[in-house]
Amino acid sequence: MSNQQEAHSDIQTALEKLPPSAKLVAKTLEYEGDLTQSQLADETMLPSRTVRNAVAQLQRERIITAQISFRDARQKVYSLLATEALSAD
Repeated sequence: MSNQQEAHSDIQTALEKLPPSAKLVAKTLEYEGDLTQSQLADETMLPSRTVRNAVAQLQRERIITAQISFRDARQKVYSLLATEALSAD
């Protein structure tokens, strides 16, 4: 098994263990690209608190990463680490 296949498998396993809200946030980032927490809340129609918890879980599992927004240094922009890992085989 190649490293890419192992990473794909690890991310899929991690996603399976997460709640539906975290999966929705991950899929939204896959389809929409990099977003802030408020943008994620708007796109997913989830409460801000739910998005905040989902983002924290996804970061712990190393599925997403956060960077400071260039537009507004008070905000973070979240992005997937491995977009291809979310796609179904």
